[in-house]
Amino acid sequence: MANPFQFLQDVRSEGAKITWPSRRETLITTGLVLAMVFVASLFFVTVDQTLRLIVGFLLSLGR
Repeated sequence: MANPFQFLQDVRSEGAKITWPSRRETLITTGLVLAMVFVASLFFVTVDQTLRLIVGFLLSLGR
C-alpha cells in the first residue's frame, strides 16, 4: 500500500460494485429474522420449562 490516494480510489470503485438490497427486501428479511427469533425463543422456553418440570419431579421422588 504505497499510495493512500490509490487505495481510496480502489475502495470507492469496489463499493460501487456492491448490489444493495431494496427497502422492501430489507424489511422482508428483517421481519423474517424477527419471526424466527420469536419462534426460537418460544421453542427454548418450552423445552426449558419441560426439563424444569421433569427434573423437579425426579428430585421430588427422592424425598
